[in-house]
Amino acid sequence: MELVDSHCHLDFPAFASDREAILDHCKKLGIRKIIVPGVTRAGWAGLLSLCSRHSHTLYPALGLHPLFLKRHNKNDLTELASLIAGTRPVAVGEIGLDYYSPHQDKVLQLYYFDTQLEIAEQAGLPVILHVRKAHDAVLSRLRQRQLKGGIIHAFNGSLQQAEQYLASGFKLGFGGAVTYWRAKKLRHLARQLPLSALVLETDAPDMAPVNHHGERNRPDYLPEILETLARLRNEDPQTIAARTTENIRELFPSGTSDPGPE
Repeated sequence: MELVDSHCHLDFPAFASDREAILDHCKKLGIRKIIVPGVTRAGWAGLLSLCSRHSHTLYPALGLHPLFLKRHNKNDLTELASLIAGTRPVAVGEIGLDYYSPHQDKVLQLYYFDTQLEIAEQAGLPVILHVRKAHDAVLSRLRQRQLKGGIIHAFNGSLQQAEQYLASGFKLGFGGAVTYWRAKKLRHLARQLPLSALVLETDAPDMAPVNHHGERNRPDYLPEILETLARLRNEDPQTIAARTTENIRELFPSGTSDPGPE
């Protein structure tokens, strides 16, 4: 059984002490590929270096996260376009809009988001989107672009919004949140959506599954998310694993193809 973690910040300092051991455990569990999204310019070099050292397992995405506005500079967008042209990551991300806090600068978020969508469109790359309390605004902007699809990370919108994303060529990321029984709306969505719509993710070191509540999340907890989806959907875990892995290949056909044994 092969699994893909479509969203894991394995480059973060939280993994400095045991990153290699975690990667070894992931391989034993069948987690063959992990997509590592960037969040700030300061982290891009380290992220790319880490993915280069594990080029058969870790796949980089590069972007400027909407919740780190104070760490961004508008010159970072020029650097992003240049770096993408030179390194060809699998996606532009993690980018998006987060309107959860009323104190967020929506105008500045939109500037970074719109510019990064343009960069992705010109580069012919999919995007990995962070969307919180902003699905309608994001969908409106996606309709104005000719994008290669992508992933709505940690999806928690409505069924109608999900269907609009799917029509635009996007997949929906399900992670630790779906393991909590109180997440009734999300768990209902996990049952309703076609398997072709889903990808697995951990968002480690954040959003740990229920069995690890309050702990640092890890990519080798991904099978727990798979097992939860299998129970909710009354489907075989291997069927879900195979289809979600194929969904990733459909989104990133060149970036995540199997290069052979490491």
